[in-house]
Amino acid sequence: MSKTSLSLAALAASLALAGCVTPGAGGLVSTGNSPTAATGAAAGGTSVNANANLERCDEPLGTLAVDDGRGKEWYASFGAATNITTIEPLIRLAVQQSNCFVITSIGNNRTESRLSAITDKQRNSGEFRAGSKQQKGQRVAADYFMEPAIIIDNDATGQMAAGVGGLLGRAGAIIGGAMQSKVSVVTLSMFDIRSGVQISISEGNATATNFGAAIGAIGGSAAGGLGGFSRTPEGKATVAAFMDAYNNMVISLRNYKAQEVKGGLGKGGRLKVGN
Repeated sequence: MSKTSLSLAALAASLALAGCVTPGAGGLVSTGNSPTAATGAAAGGTSVNANANLERCDEPLGTLAVDDGRGKEWYASFGAATNITTIEPLIRLAVQQSNCFVITSIGNNRTESRLSAITDKQRNSGEFRAGSKQQKGQRVAADYFMEPAIIIDNDATGQMAAGVGGLLGRAGAIIGGAMQSKVSVVTLSMFDIRSGVQISISEGNATATNFGAAIGAIGGSAAGGLGGFSRTPEGKATVAAFMDAYNNMVISLRNYKAQEVKGGLGKGGRLKVGN
């Protein structure tokens, strides 16, 4: 088969599969041409262009600090594999759009440090106008802490290769042989800050197509045009997995019932040991 035919077949495959993300049980739709599963904007309780399948709350359940992930063991390898530099802003976007929590700056160490520095300067430098109202006691405390974690990052399932080979014949077999369906599995944990008790934990997963070495087999201008797909879909899958986990968490929180231990929490429990 000629290189031109192979390139055309690859382009057809890219149109069919580029950006394709399949969510887990939370039900978020494919990202399609959108950069991520988290889309649009939020301002206060107003949401604009949010993912249509994002779960929502009628009113906020409290204030929330979201961990930025920096310093976690998975952070560096995740960024190198997916070209995603941070995950936390997209989680914050989905959380605010859902109206389930009011987001605070606490949890993002970089943002918190900068805000604290600005506050200190405006309060103590003497360079700002009277009435600027930078006094102690104005910051809003977080009630809950949300911690994201990546459990499986871009594990190859290989489910797409055979399908592409059957669809496009010989050219498809060449492309499909180097193409994989990648899966990302993540968790979100939420803790009550005052007590330290875990309130909720949820799992999310999503798969996406990775063109991998197939790009190199095409050559020429077609390879240059498709090169971005070798990593982008994997990143999309991970973001979609976090959105899936958040959807699952919201569903459980809407039906939340506190766990009770007879005798009180932290009072020794009911699983006693012998003398």
